[in-house]
Amino acid sequence: MNIQINPPADWDKNIKLQFSELAVKQLQKLESHYPTRKSLIIPALWIAQREYGGCLNEQAIREVAYRVGVPEMEVDGVASFYTMFNNKPVGRILIEVCTNLTCSLCGGLEVLAHVEKRLGIKAGETTPDGTYTLMAVECVNDCGHAPVIQVGNKYFGDMTPEKIDVMLDMVAASGDQSVVTMADTVVACLLTEKDQQEIGA
Repeated sequence: MNIQINPPADWDKNIKLQFSELAVKQLQKLESHYPTRKSLIIPALWIAQREYGGCLNEQAIREVAYRVGVPEMEVDGVASFYTMFNNKPVGRILIEVCTNLTCSLCGGLEVLAHVEKRLGIKAGETTPDGTYTLMAVECVNDCGHAPVIQVGNKYFGDMTPEKIDVMLDMVAASGDQSVVTMADTVVACLLTEKDQQEIGA
């Protein structure tokens, strides 16, 4: 496999490649970790979600297909299957409340209702200022601390209305739990320490 760097002559001039130099280097390093082009789609989508500001639009899907060398349909199929990828614009901060069985039995629906009231939006909506998107999601794999809320790359467990208020105030103050930050964290986890040193990440 060879990661595509420059667009071919027949590339649609209306589609601008947005991967940064760092993104291309990361994808080149990741290429050696995966046996086939198809298996590189998910890591490439994480890079794209970061590079495209948290949303995998049509242009992002096309760029991943080009860079990895697979059909756009395959990339779109993966991106639309997994809920960790955002196929439509979301707020800068994505708040995901687990409403699966364990969390629901432990108060997950009440937690969701409290977050909805606090933010003034329903699950699936974004605040008018574009800061928060609230989602009710299936298992976030932390049942021992139910009910659980995921914000970016942080998990908040054993949630109560009081804890929710503290968490939301902390998230608002820190400003570092964005969907872009989460994508960047995932990409960093996929690379070895040696990879990161070699590309200066």
